[in-house]
Amino acid sequence: MAAYLCPPAVIHGEHAVKTSQIVAEVRDRHPHAAWAPRIDGIAASTGIETRGWMLPLETAVAPGASGALGALGAGRAQEALARGGFTEQDVERAIAALEAVPAPQTVQERTAPAWEAVQSYGERAARGALQIAGLDTADVDCLITSNSTTPALPGLDIALANRLPLRPGTMLLPATQWACVAGTRSLALAAELVAADPDRVVLVVISEALSTTYQPADDTLESLIVRLLFADTAVAAVVTGRPRRESVLRLDGAWHHTLPGTQDLHRLETRADGTHFVMDRRGPRAVQETVTAMWEWLRTRYQDDPDSWHPDTLLAHPGGTRVLEYMEQTMPDAWPSGLLDHSRAGYTSGNRGGAAVFDILRRAHDAGQKAGSRAVLYAAAPGLTATALEGEWL
Repeated sequence: MAAYLCPPAVIHGEHAVKTSQIVAEVRDRHPHAAWAPRIDGIAASTGIETRGWMLPLETAVAPGASGALGALGAGRAQEALARGGFTEQDVERAIAALEAVPAPQTVQERTAPAWEAVQSYGERAARGALQIAGLDTADVDCLITSNSTTPALPGLDIALANRLPLRPGTMLLPATQWACVAGTRSLALAAELVAADPDRVVLVVISEALSTTYQPADDTLESLIVRLLFADTAVAAVVTGRPRRESVLRLDGAWHHTLPGTQDLHRLETRADGTHFVMDRRGPRAVQETVTAMWEWLRTRYQDDPDSWHPDTLLAHPGGTRVLEYMEQTMPDAWPSGLLDHSRAGYTSGNRGGAAVFDILRRAHDAGQKAGSRAVLYAAAPGLTATALEGEWL
């Protein structure tokens, strides 16, 4: 399978949003929610003090421009009130009162600025990855993109093809619904592409504005957790079929696993006020099943050397620290400790979704890795589906 990965470029959201700011905003908006007395403990349990967003918190919580009248409009409301027998003065007062009532942002109001940010951040990450790899836009033969939180058609692939710009003959492969598994699955696909043509250069770009799932009016516990967890990030990396001076990791094998009947555990729902991320408490247990299956894949892959083989780094995005704990508990006893240190460090500033594995990989690379040591990359996503890769640091 051999594919060669250059260090990724990672662009974090530039607007620092503190957990204390989120807690204050939510407490003020939902003082009587069932979880309100526990909000400080819930926030502390995430271990996240600050996360970076592409847009400021004020943008997410601002009211819509149309007020309570919404699509009805002042004119139609005035006509209806006049027909109801209200005086002209009463109608004017009623309209003024309705226009002053804050209303949620529409999907367009919420998504349009985020989509522009996703494109801008994606372009910056792409240019950074090409610079790191010592390549130019003209060298790119294939572009793989992923972004799940700001759906658009044409998508991020077309946007980047024009913004960079890329050659007209560049193969464009958008994957808008990979979500959290985008990091590993895009690398697995890139590896397949360069295996078919070792001279091919593949650019992977993942840009996610997960902050668009911050929904101020939603008072569910799950919505509170989503507010606290997500961060915005754009990442990019170059994959080639032949080693380059800039290559840092060789990918040797890929594994995919999907659990039947789990498609409703985690999902995005588009409602009148935008995108909501819906979580089911059974989700972590289902993710654990994919971890168990991954261990079996690795055991079978190295069954001729079961006692001495082990990864030296485990770069994992299982969606949360609870599954990281499960991974540690189910590792073979002979494996060294600290394999998940970089993964844990990645969560201290938020869940980055599909960009997480590239961020964790960059952290591991910057910390320094011994040539010849082994790495396993893993991610799980709504579906419930998972992809892992195994390779060697160069």
